Amino acid sequence: MLTLPDTRAVPEPGTELESALAAVELRLQALGEALRERDAQAIDTHASELHRALANAVHRFAQAARQGGVPANLRRRLATASGQVAAQRESLARATAALDRAIDVLMPASTGGVYSSQGNTDRNPRGGVVQA
Repeated sequence: MLTLPDTRAVPEPGTELESALAAVELRLQALGEALRERDAQAIDTHASELHRALANAVHRFAQAARQGGVPANLRRRLATASGQVAAQRESLARATAALDRAIDVLMPASTGGVYSSQGNTDRNPRGGVVQA
């Protein structure tokens, strides 16, 4: 009896790319929401998940490119996702710079060292001896 190979076990090339790209898009959306909510824990979690999803997508797309190409619609979606990653990176850089400026205003750099490991630098280095 002749048996045919199980074609369900071998996914179509486009479906692997589609699922990898959909995972990236989902992670981007989740990270964007966490950024809007300013939820530090969620930002950290979703950023890590996005990193993994991006690595997987890049791997899948590189394989597909070597094996014959990537469908144009998936290339456009990948380019859009890449643009969103760049926009989120830029947004985070701006927020970090704004936070750094705010910290500089609240805690200016010392000008001559107000305090040292021995305490106030205005003290006499020889101790509390009264000199006549």
